Amino acid sequence: MVIAVMVAGAVAVAVAWRLIAAKRVSVWVGQGVATGGAAVAALATGRVELSPRVEWWLAALAGLGTGLALYGATFAFVVVVARWERFDRHVAEIYGQAGGRSLLVTLVLAAGLVAPGEEVFWRGLFQGRLADATTWPAGAALTWFAYAMANAASGSLPIIAGAVVSGAIWGALALWTHGVLASLVCHSSWTALMIAAPPRRRDRPTDPPARRAGR
Repeated sequence: MVIAVMVAGAVAVAVAWRLIAAKRVSVWVGQGVATGGAAVAALATGRVELSPRVEWWLAALAGLGTGLALYGATFAFVVVVARWERFDRHVAEIYGQAGGRSLLVTLVLAAGLVAPGEEVFWRGLFQGRLADATTWPAGAALTWFAYAMANAASGSLPIIAGAVVSGAIWGALALWTHGVLASLVCHSSWTALMIAAPPRRRDRPTDPPARRAGR
């Protein structure tokens, strides 16, 4: 059952990205359904743990600090790389999918649903199960690769870059704690900051569409 959930969840994420890339569904509907469903299935296996190796408060604090640092690094990276027109266009497309939703609704969907769902499935179930079958370092590496491949289906340069770099960081946090709490806090805080104060090129609007629509 666990293996079936892992395979089905990974395939669902990749298929959702293809539908999003084809503009058949929005990123919130596509990834909300895919990651939400995968997370529920992962929790149903009873194999997702919060932080068995590290005190929960320390794991949460480390996750928050890492999320802030990751946002700072991402901000600097995007501002520089956005000089590449294709990359900047892909960034604009991501933020353009807010669909007129208010900032609060967008934050709830992204930081409160999609980000936690990804962590529960990928770092909670996927990495934990592979670690049991191999070793924790091997489980982290294999999960990082699978996560990057699933997100590569998006065809979006920012999404792929985020999956490769951020996925490695979230996997490292799960490797440290043997649980999902630290990576979940990191992922959610980073996502919230990326939506509330998105990094954009200076000659483009700095407010996300969701914030402007909510005014």
